[in-house]
Amino acid sequence: MSNKANKRQLVIIGAGPAGLAAANVAGTLGIDTLIIDDQHSAGGQIYRGIVNSGNDLRSVLGSDYQHGRSLLSGLEHSRVTWLSQSTVWQITEDGLVYYSGPNGSDYVQAEYVILATGALERPMPFPGWTLPGVITAGGLQIALKTAGLVPNGKLVLAGSGPLLLLLARQILDAGGEISALVDTTPRQNKLQAAKYFPGMLRCNKILRDGMDLLWQIRRRKVRRYGQATSLAAIGNKKIEGFRFSCAGQTHELDCDVLAIHNGVVPNVQISRQLGLTHDWQEHQRCWSPRVSENGDTELNWLRIVGDGGGIFGARAAEYQGAIAAWTVAQIIGKVDDLKARQMIDASTRKLSPLKSARKFIDVLYSPTKEFLVPTNETIVCRCEEVTAKDIRHYVDLGCIGPNQTKSFGRSGMGPCQGRYCGLTVSELIADQRGVPVADVGYYRIRPPIKPVTIAELASLHDD
Repeated sequence: MSNKANKRQLVIIGAGPAGLAAANVAGTLGIDTLIIDDQHSAGGQIYRGIVNSGNDLRSVLGSDYQHGRSLLSGLEHSRVTWLSQSTVWQITEDGLVYYSGPNGSDYVQAEYVILATGALERPMPFPGWTLPGVITAGGLQIALKTAGLVPNGKLVLAGSGPLLLLLARQILDAGGEISALVDTTPRQNKLQAAKYFPGMLRCNKILRDGMDLLWQIRRRKVRRYGQATSLAAIGNKKIEGFRFSCAGQTHELDCDVLAIHNGVVPNVQISRQLGLTHDWQEHQRCWSPRVSENGDTELNWLRIVGDGGGIFGARAAEYQGAIAAWTVAQIIGKVDDLKARQMIDASTRKLSPLKSARKFIDVLYSPTKEFLVPTNETIVCRCEEVTAKDIRHYVDLGCIGPNQTKSFGRSGMGPCQGRYCGLTVSELIADQRGVPVADVGYYRIRPPIKPVTIAELASLHDD
């Protein structure tokens, strides 16, 4: 590898709906573009497997999934270079992007960067959630999208959020069976969300789709439980049963596979590593980077789009990616101001109703305290097997933030670098101290944000 970085006008990180839409605009306008993604094929999580999926699987996954094929043209432009299986592990303050791929590590100097890294599933810690056989809804959906696989044995879906309902319908359409759907959405969430329902009416497609999901599940006579609490996975070497409380009664179901979901949150690892300002989102109990309507950040060369900047969904991410690319094109002189403004305004009009509907969804599926501040015996940091009791003990010893608990007990120091425990650790500290989470903060993210071998680092040096 040369230690003299290649230069690109635009580097796009992430090949989901936002990244692909941005690449399509950039390629059409002749912008020298590099798009980097860590998966084998393009599409992100929402359109995962869309490149190779057959007609039967696309039919099972629905028309919204099939829409992803229309975005793949973003990779076909002659000025767009596509790097798959490549993981970005550092971006410097002057736009130097380091990444590792099949041929080792390299870096590129970007004039502008569009960050489109999407969302992560929110952690849902409860007793037994680390048992083999317990999987996230997103993980189960990956198996379905990439290989058409559905679980054998007794499958239980538990948690809250639109993805859980979508997954239930997709599994049923693929010929799978669901033993039970256990919904943890509290009744008070529905009451609090009601005042935001007029915003949902601005985007009646989302409303229609949601009602259709519920009807499809009811039509298949899936056993459903509502307002469930006190969740626990039961088993020794693997999950054997699932226990919860509902309507004043305790239920225990035989279970071979338990798919759990508690919503999604922005993936903020890179934006945190860059030291950008992040704001606490109270309803969704997560952090998001501070961005403008056009995705602008505190760094004039960086734009953040899609769910990485705030959860609004796949179609919204697509429009945001296009807006950011038109903005960059305008700045570097690839398009005149009038044309750029017209195209940005067109995408903004499509984006507006989706944002209006989001408030209702965020409040309706706001996570419950049971999963924000779990019981003492519950493992919080899966990588280092740190429990909720450990975190509370560190606070009693004087820790006031997650970076101190990291030093005391290694939470956040495993392979996932805090992606799956960070929010829970901050919630536990805030609860134990009796202060808002916004006052506690989050892990300090340092590069490399993904594991990198010594050999990969050495490959960057040119004698």
